[in-house]
Amino acid sequence: MVNLELMDWQTYAEKTKEGHAIIMLPIGAIEQHGPHMSMNPDVLIPKAISEGVARNSDSILVAPPISYGYKSQVKSGGGNFFPGTTCINGKTMIDTVKDVIVAYAKHGNRKFVLVNGHFENSMFLVEGIELGLEHLRHEGIDAQVMLLSYWDYVTQETIEKVFPDGFTGWDVEHGGVLETSLMLYLHPDCVNMDKVVHHEPATFPPYDIFPADQSWVPCTGTLSSAKNATREYGELLFNVCVDGIYQSITERFS
Repeated sequence: MVNLELMDWQTYAEKTKEGHAIIMLPIGAIEQHGPHMSMNPDVLIPKAISEGVARNSDSILVAPPISYGYKSQVKSGGGNFFPGTTCINGKTMIDTVKDVIVAYAKHGNRKFVLVNGHFENSMFLVEGIELGLEHLRHEGIDAQVMLLSYWDYVTQETIEKVFPDGFTGWDVEHGGVLETSLMLYLHPDCVNMDKVVHHEPATFPPYDIFPADQSWVPCTGTLSSAKNATREYGELLFNVCVDGIYQSITERFS
Protein backbone atom coordinates (compact mmCIF):
# COMPACT_ATOMS: atom_id res chain seq x y z
CA MET A 1 0.00 0.00 0.00
CA VAL A 2 1.53 3.33 -1.09
CA ASN A 3 -1.37 5.75 -0.51
CA LEU A 4 -1.00 7.03 3.02
CA GLU A 5 -4.65 8.07 3.44
CA LEU A 6 -5.69 4.42 3.04
CA MET A 7 -3.62 3.40 6.05
CA ASP A 8 -4.84 3.36 9.62
CA TRP A 9 -3.14 6.03 11.72
CA GLN A 10 -1.00 3.59 13.67
CA THR A 11 0.48 2.04 10.52
CA TYR A 12 1.16 5.52 9.16
CA ALA A 13 2.79 6.57 12.45
CA GLU A 14 5.02 3.50 12.42
CA LYS A 15 6.20 4.17 8.86
CA THR A 16 6.96 7.84 9.51
CA LYS A 17 8.15 7.98 13.13
CA GLU A 18 11.89 7.89 12.37
CA GLY A 19 11.71 10.61 9.72
CA HIS A 20 12.97 8.28 6.98
CA ALA A 21 9.77 8.23 4.90
CA ILE A 22 9.56 10.26 1.71
CA ILE A 23 6.19 11.92 1.17
CA MET A 24 5.15 12.43 -2.44
CA LEU A 25 2.49 15.09 -2.95
CA PRO A 26 0.82 15.30 -6.39
CA ILE A 27 -0.52 18.75 -7.25
CA GLY A 28 -2.77 19.42 -10.23
CA ALA A 29 -5.86 21.32 -11.33
CA ILE A 30 -9.41 20.86 -12.51
CA GLU A 31 -9.25 22.22 -16.05
CA GLN A 32 -10.90 21.48 -19.38
CA HIS A 33 -8.82 19.28 -21.69
CA GLY A 34 -10.92 19.41 -24.82
CA PRO A 35 -14.13 17.60 -25.82
CA HIS A 36 -12.42 14.20 -25.83
CA MET A 37 -11.18 14.01 -22.24
CA SER A 38 -12.19 14.52 -18.62
CA MET A 39 -11.22 17.64 -16.69
CA ASN A 40 -8.83 15.97 -14.22
CA PRO A 41 -5.72 14.78 -16.13
CA ASP A 42 -3.61 17.30 -14.22
CA VAL A 43 -4.57 15.44 -11.03
CA LEU A 44 -4.75 11.83 -12.22
CA ILE A 45 -1.44 11.79 -14.11
CA PRO A 46 0.88 13.07 -11.34
CA LYS A 47 -0.97 10.89 -8.83
CA ALA A 48 -0.44 7.76 -10.94
CA ILE A 49 3.20 8.62 -11.58
CA SER A 50 3.76 9.18 -7.86
CA GLU A 51 2.18 5.80 -7.10
CA GLY A 52 4.38 4.17 -9.73
CA VAL A 53 7.47 5.68 -8.15
CA ALA A 54 6.37 4.66 -4.64
CA ARG A 55 6.01 1.01 -5.63
CA ASN A 56 9.79 0.90 -5.96
CA SER A 57 10.43 1.57 -2.27
CA ASP A 58 8.78 0.87 1.08
CA SER A 59 9.97 4.27 2.30
CA ILE A 60 7.95 6.31 -0.22
CA LEU A 61 4.34 7.24 0.58
CA VAL A 62 1.89 9.11 -1.66
CA ALA A 63 -0.27 11.79 -0.07
CA PRO A 64 -3.73 12.68 -1.41
CA PRO A 65 -3.34 15.17 -4.27
CA ILE A 66 -4.06 18.86 -4.10
CA SER A 67 -6.66 18.90 -6.86
CA TYR A 68 -7.27 22.61 -7.42
CA GLY A 69 -4.60 24.68 -9.14
CA TYR A 70 -3.77 28.22 -10.14
CA LYS A 71 -5.74 29.98 -12.86
CA SER A 72 -5.51 28.46 -16.32
CA GLN A 73 -3.67 30.74 -18.74
CA VAL A 74 -4.49 31.16 -22.42
CA LYS A 75 -1.06 30.18 -23.79
CA SER A 76 -0.61 27.07 -21.65
CA GLY A 77 -4.04 25.83 -20.54
CA GLY A 78 -6.58 27.46 -22.81
CA GLY A 79 -7.66 30.10 -20.30
CA ASN A 80 -9.86 30.47 -17.28
CA PHE A 81 -13.13 31.05 -19.15
CA PHE A 82 -14.11 27.50 -20.18
CA PRO A 83 -16.93 25.88 -18.20
CA GLY A 84 -15.56 23.34 -15.76
CA THR A 85 -12.15 24.93 -15.34
CA THR A 86 -12.18 25.60 -11.60
CA CYS A 87 -9.19 27.48 -10.22
CA ILE A 88 -7.88 29.04 -7.04
CA ASN A 89 -5.84 32.21 -6.65
CA GLY A 90 -2.12 32.30 -6.03
CA LYS A 91 -2.35 33.10 -2.32
CA THR A 92 -4.63 30.13 -1.71
CA MET A 93 -2.23 27.87 -3.61
CA ILE A 94 0.74 29.15 -1.59
CA ASP A 95 -1.04 28.78 1.75
CA THR A 96 -2.31 25.29 0.94
CA VAL A 97 1.13 23.99 -0.02
CA LYS A 98 2.73 25.61 3.03
CA ASP A 99 0.11 24.21 5.44
CA VAL A 100 0.27 20.68 4.02
CA ILE A 101 4.08 20.54 4.22
CA VAL A 102 4.03 21.86 7.78
CA ALA A 103 1.35 19.35 8.82
CA TYR A 104 3.21 16.35 7.42
CA ALA A 105 6.47 17.58 8.93
CA LYS A 106 4.84 17.71 12.35
CA HIS A 107 4.12 13.99 11.96
CA GLY A 108 7.88 13.47 11.82
CA ASN A 109 8.40 13.56 8.04
CA ARG A 110 11.46 15.42 6.74
CA LYS A 111 11.64 14.52 3.03
CA PHE A 112 9.08 15.66 0.48
CA VAL A 113 8.63 15.39 -3.29
CA LEU A 114 6.04 17.68 -4.86
CA VAL A 115 4.93 16.38 -8.27
CA ASN A 116 3.35 19.13 -10.34
CA GLY A 117 0.86 18.31 -13.09
CA HIS A 118 -0.31 21.84 -13.98
CA PHE A 119 2.12 24.31 -15.55
CA GLU A 120 0.55 27.40 -14.01
CA ASN A 121 1.16 26.16 -10.46
CA SER A 122 4.92 26.34 -10.69
CA MET A 123 6.06 29.54 -8.94
CA PHE A 124 3.25 29.44 -6.39
CA LEU A 125 4.54 26.02 -5.35
CA VAL A 126 8.00 27.51 -4.91
CA GLU A 127 6.64 30.21 -2.61
CA GLY A 128 4.57 27.72 -0.62
CA ILE A 129 7.63 25.52 -0.14
CA GLU A 130 9.81 28.45 0.93
CA LEU A 131 7.27 29.66 3.47
CA GLY A 132 6.68 26.15 4.77
CA LEU A 133 10.39 25.53 5.32
CA GLU A 134 10.79 28.93 6.97
CA HIS A 135 7.92 28.12 9.35
CA LEU A 136 9.49 24.77 10.21
CA ARG A 137 12.94 26.28 10.82
CA HIS A 138 11.39 28.58 13.43
CA GLU A 139 10.19 25.42 15.17
CA GLY A 140 13.60 23.81 14.97
CA ILE A 141 12.62 21.39 12.21
CA ASP A 142 14.88 20.89 9.18
CA ALA A 143 13.15 19.46 6.12
CA GLN A 144 13.93 19.13 2.43
CA VAL A 145 11.53 19.48 -0.49
CA MET A 146 12.11 18.36 -4.06
CA LEU A 147 9.85 20.09 -6.62
CA LEU A 148 9.40 18.68 -10.11
CA SER A 149 7.04 18.69 -13.06
CA TYR A 150 6.62 15.21 -14.50
CA TRP A 151 6.97 16.26 -18.16
CA ASP A 152 10.55 17.40 -17.54
CA TYR A 153 11.45 13.72 -17.24
CA VAL A 154 10.40 12.89 -20.80
CA THR A 155 13.69 12.18 -22.56
CA GLN A 156 14.62 13.38 -26.03
CA GLU A 157 14.59 9.78 -27.23
CA THR A 158 11.00 9.41 -25.98
CA ILE A 159 9.96 12.71 -27.58
CA GLU A 160 11.25 11.49 -30.95
CA LYS A 161 9.19 8.29 -30.64
CA VAL A 162 5.97 9.97 -29.50
CA PHE A 163 6.27 12.93 -31.89
CA PRO A 164 7.84 11.44 -35.06
CA ASP A 165 6.60 14.37 -37.18
CA GLY A 166 8.28 16.94 -34.91
CA PHE A 167 7.69 18.35 -31.45
CA THR A 168 6.20 21.83 -31.13
CA GLY A 169 6.91 22.20 -27.39
CA TRP A 170 5.25 21.53 -24.04
CA ASP A 171 3.54 24.92 -23.98
CA VAL A 172 0.99 23.86 -26.64
CA GLU A 173 0.63 20.23 -25.48
CA HIS A 174 -2.48 21.08 -23.45
CA GLY A 175 -5.00 18.34 -24.26
CA GLY A 176 -2.66 17.00 -26.93
CA VAL A 177 -0.73 13.80 -27.51
CA LEU A 178 1.15 13.76 -24.19
CA GLU A 179 -1.78 14.03 -21.79
CA THR A 180 -4.18 12.06 -23.96
CA SER A 181 -1.74 9.17 -24.38
CA LEU A 182 -1.08 9.03 -20.65
CA MET A 183 -4.81 9.05 -19.92
CA LEU A 184 -5.40 6.30 -22.51
CA TYR A 185 -2.90 4.19 -20.59
CA LEU A 186 -3.94 5.14 -17.05
CA HIS A 187 -7.65 5.97 -17.31
CA PRO A 188 -9.05 5.00 -20.73
CA ASP A 189 -12.58 5.39 -19.39
CA CYS A 190 -11.92 9.17 -19.22
CA VAL A 191 -11.03 9.47 -22.93
CA ASN A 192 -13.20 9.34 -26.05
CA MET A 193 -10.97 9.44 -29.13
CA ASP A 194 -14.03 9.75 -31.39
CA LYS A 195 -14.44 13.30 -30.06
CA VAL A 196 -10.88 14.44 -30.80
CA VAL A 197 -10.83 17.54 -33.00
CA HIS A 198 -7.76 17.73 -35.22
CA HIS A 199 -6.19 21.16 -35.69
CA GLU A 200 -2.74 22.64 -36.07
CA PRO A 201 -0.89 23.66 -32.89
CA ALA A 202 -2.03 27.03 -31.59
CA THR A 203 0.18 30.04 -32.20
CA PHE A 204 0.33 33.12 -30.01
CA PRO A 205 1.88 36.60 -30.10
CA PRO A 206 4.96 37.14 -27.89
CA TYR A 207 2.93 38.87 -25.16
CA ASP A 208 -0.05 38.30 -22.90
CA ILE A 209 -3.14 40.50 -22.73
CA PHE A 210 -5.51 41.06 -19.80
CA PRO A 211 -8.43 40.53 -19.74
CA ALA A 212 -7.61 37.39 -21.71
CA ASP A 213 -8.55 37.33 -25.39
CA GLN A 214 -10.60 34.16 -25.90
CA SER A 215 -10.19 34.39 -29.68
CA TRP A 216 -6.56 33.29 -29.29
CA VAL A 217 -7.67 29.82 -28.19
CA PRO A 218 -9.06 27.09 -30.48
CA CYS A 219 -12.75 26.59 -29.71
CA THR A 220 -11.98 23.01 -28.59
CA GLY A 221 -9.94 24.29 -25.64
CA THR A 222 -6.99 22.14 -26.73
CA LEU A 223 -3.80 23.81 -27.93
CA SER A 224 -2.74 20.97 -30.23
CA SER A 225 -4.24 17.87 -31.76
CA ALA A 226 -4.54 14.59 -29.86
CA LYS A 227 -5.28 12.47 -32.94
CA ASN A 228 -1.93 10.65 -32.78
CA ALA A 229 -2.28 9.74 -29.09
CA THR A 230 -2.09 6.03 -28.26
CA ARG A 231 -2.09 3.83 -25.19
CA GLU A 232 1.36 2.57 -26.20
CA TYR A 233 2.75 6.11 -26.18
CA GLY A 234 1.13 6.59 -22.78
CA GLU A 235 2.85 3.53 -21.34
CA LEU A 236 6.19 4.70 -22.73
CA LEU A 237 5.72 8.18 -21.26
CA PHE A 238 4.60 6.82 -17.90
CA ASN A 239 7.57 4.49 -17.56
CA VAL A 240 10.18 7.07 -18.50
CA CYS A 241 8.74 9.53 -15.97
CA VAL A 242 8.53 6.94 -13.18
CA ASP A 243 12.07 5.71 -13.80
CA GLY A 244 13.55 9.20 -14.02
CA ILE A 245 11.77 10.54 -10.95
CA TYR A 246 12.69 7.50 -8.87
CA GLN A 247 16.31 7.93 -9.88
CA SER A 248 16.25 11.59 -8.82
CA ILE A 249 14.69 10.73 -5.47
CA THR A 250 17.23 8.02 -4.69
CA GLU A 251 20.11 10.30 -5.67
CA ARG A 252 18.81 13.18 -3.55
CA PHE A 253 17.53 11.32 -0.51
CA SER A 254 19.70 8.20 -0.37
